[in-house]
Amino acid sequence: MQAVAAALEALFLDGNIALDAVYVAEGGVPALVRVVMRRADEITGFGDARLWSETTRIDLRVAEVPNPRPGDRIEIDGEAFLIQGEPVRDRERLVWTVDLRPA
Repeated sequence: MQAVAAALEALFLDGNIALDAVYVAEGGVPALVRVVMRRADEITGFGDARLWSETTRIDLRVAEVPNPRPGDRIEIDGEAFLIQGEPVRDRERLVWTVDLRPA
């Protein structure tokens, strides 16, 4: 698992992949973290209709944010977001994936 942790560390430090962000737990103090943005389009089926929507998801390192919760705030490049829904950890328990919505 150390190889996986080292590879993730390199990805989060790469300026072409990850960004600086400010994480603020509800009622907490701001903390500088690194995030990997994923703004994929999502198509959801609803009966016979297919709905297209933009999504904003980010990956956070568990080492930097041990317990993200819905309602916590993330600021990226001057844009503010709130975590919505329950964060999901990867299989190695090193990275959180969280859904965001504009604040």
